[in-house]
This record gives sequence, C-alpha cells and structure tokens, in this order.
Amino acid sequence: MQVNNRLFEIVYILMQKRKVTAKELANRFEVSTRTIYRDLETLSGANIPIYAIKGKDGGIGLLDEYVLNKTILSEEEQNQILFALQGMKKIKGQNEKDILEKLSILFNKKINDWIKIDFSNWGNIQEERFDIIKSAILNKQLIQFTYYNSNGEKSKRIVEPLQIWFKDKSWYLVSYCKLKQDYRIFKIARIKEVTMLQEHFKRELPKEEIERHNFKIIELELEINKAMTYRVYDEFESTEITKKEDGNFIIKVKYPENEWVYGYILSFGEYAKILNPGYAKKIIKDKLEKTLKNYL
Repeated sequence: MQVNNRLFEIVYILMQKRKVTAKELANRFEVSTRTIYRDLETLSGANIPIYAIKGKDGGIGLLDEYVLNKTILSEEEQNQILFALQGMKKIKGQNEKDILEKLSILFNKKINDWIKIDFSNWGNIQEERFDIIKSAILNKQLIQFTYYNSNGEKSKRIVEPLQIWFKDKSWYLVSYCKLKQDYRIFKIARIKEVTMLQEHFKRELPKEEIERHNFKIIELELEINKAMTYRVYDEFESTEITKKEDGNFIIKVKYPENEWVYGYILSFGEYAKILNPGYAKKIIKDKLEKTLKNYL
C-alpha cells in the first residue's frame, strides 16, 4: 500500500476505534512498527491530534472531539481525489477500492463510474501479467519471466521490478536485471510466463536512472495518402494533422526513436512517406530494400 493511502486509512481506523496498538496497525498494513510510528509522526505534523499511552491499557488514539475537517478541501479537490482513486481501483487495487469507498462516504459524494482501464489487446489477455508485476513492485519481490526483444530473441530474466511506465501507447517495466547486472526497460507486451518469486529486495530506482532511460525522441514529418484517412484520424491528434488541397495529410509528430517507430511507418505501406528528417528516410529505404530481397 502506498504511504498516502496508509495514512488515510490509519486516520479512518482511529476515527472508528477508541484505541489501537502500533502492533495491530503494523499487522494490518504488513509493515514494521517503526514504519507505523513514522506515519504517526507525519500525521501529528499535519495537526491531526494523535496521542499514545504506554502501559497495559495503553494504545494510540485520537482526541475525542476530533472530526476530520473535509472543508479544508474544495469541491474540485474532493472530486480530483475520488477520480484519482477510482482510476487506481481500475488497476485492480483492493486497497484503493476500500479507501475510495470510505472517502466517498466522508465527502458525502456518489461515486460515478467514469473510467475503464483494460490492459489487454482485443482478444489478448494481459491483465494477469500486469497484476503480478504490480504486486511484485509493491511487495518488493523478484519476478521471473521469458522475454522477447525487438528482434524476436528469447531470454529468461530474473529482475527486481521497480516501476511501471506508460509511454506513447505502450506499458514498460523498469527494473534491475540480474542477468545483465544493470537497470533495464522491458516492454510488458513482450513479457511472457511471468511468476513472482519469494525472494525480496530493497533497491529503489535512482533518479539518475530515470533520466538516463528517457527515450530518444525523433520529430517526424510525414505525408500520408488520403486513402489512409481512417487511420490518420484514429491514430493522430488533430494538432498533428494538416490536410492538403489534394486530400493528403501532412503529419508532424514526435515518437521514441526505436525499431517500433520505423515498423509503424512501414505499416502504412505505399501510402506514407517521410519528409523529414533525412536520415530517417534512408533508414526506411534500407529496410524496404532488405525486405524486397526476401522475395527475390
């Protein structure tokens, strides 16, 4: 459970019970008592009147007259909190679901089912794979999987999963790879046969690694034939599209530069050509010549 979620729930528990012990809270959230005491210090620093009594009948509680003041949050802020939690709930988060229900009661708001997130392609289930990876990240457990790289090469990996990224219509796993002894990014769609191992890890993702792994971006100018009109409006933003007098389209778009982007351009076949940059035109030309050799 993320720290902010745990803090919300600690306050909720203390509002429902007269007293509770640090050990009970630690067992409830599957963390150490030291972590619970740090949480209590954070809540006290936020002016929530928490007290602790030592001894046989001691425990942690809230002052009797305390009521969580929901007026410190505007109507818009309350909605944004509920919307964010609802989005997290759609990623199969039971804790987020529980907190969403409690806060909706606290704010006296009806939950509108405004979003659906589906991690599968049409006819291709990926949700279970995503759930395992998510649980492994939150529990800091190693995972093992089979991976196919962009060249179709197969390998077995054991990694410390650190973060999930969503970039340009694709999900990626950022992790520390035991095989390579370095940080690696794996496209989740290429991860197969994933299992969570019993072994735990302590590693966090350093900021410099996030910066180092930022994708190189290519700025493309394409001309796409009007025969592909349905794809143009399905796959590009209106701000990226300029329609010519002859009905063709000029597309200006930014993508991570990798094998995917060139394969994507080639998927338009004869109906698309690169106008800029010049080096990208050469790459496409070389790929087409190699493809043609397969049919000679």
